[in-house]
Amino acid sequence: MKVNKRIKTAEQRINNIIGQLEGVKKMLADERRDCFAPLIQLKAARSALAALMEKIVTAELSHCLVNYRQPNKIRLEKMFKEIINK
Repeated sequence: MKVNKRIKTAEQRINNIIGQLEGVKKMLADERRDCFAPLIQLKAARSALAALMEKIVTAELSHCLVNYRQPNKIRLEKMFKEIINK
């Protein structure tokens, strides 16, 4: 995937997450809302953010591994996996 397309895709995902969070903000201000709707939207935003983080970390890992020797690659892969799982 080209860098520009990857960035554009990430930006679209970020905008979607922002939209979900803005929706939650509006729901919280609306006293007539369904009590579970904000929670469902927050869960969706969290899931989308986790997926975005995984995509970005994977792309960065691939980019970083190009210039590393094998022992450093293993260490770097472990570091990235720890970042994703926190």
